[in-house]
Amino acid sequence: MARQMIHTDQAPKAIGTYSQAMRVGDTVYLSGQIALDPRTGQLVQETFEAEVRRVLENLKAVASAAGGSLDQVVKLSVFLTDMGQFPKVNEAMQSYFREPYPARAAIGVAALPRGARVEMECILSLS
Repeated sequence: MARQMIHTDQAPKAIGTYSQAMRVGDTVYLSGQIALDPRTGQLVQETFEAEVRRVLENLKAVASAAGGSLDQVVKLSVFLTDMGQFPKVNEAMQSYFREPYPARAAIGVAALPRGARVEMECILSLS
């Protein structure tokens, strides 16, 4: 099966040797997103909630560029530097996802790129 690189200017440019997403058949693998503002390249850090919303908006933009939406996410991985913030992630997710909710993993990490407090990656099924 052919691989197709997905790119949009509505999400931050890759800050390393990776693509925003790769499509293989009807499956799209979205790279981890932190709360970088795609216009400025700067990390959104006003509040933790604003950081989570920016991450979700970035994922939404990449999903759209792949021809899908967050409604088609089947697996979501959430990386947090403070697991105590997880209830705020759940609260924000209610604005972006509907039932049936995607499968999800929450992973506590020591640090994330650029001092981010949250990063998310997901798998999208276009079928």
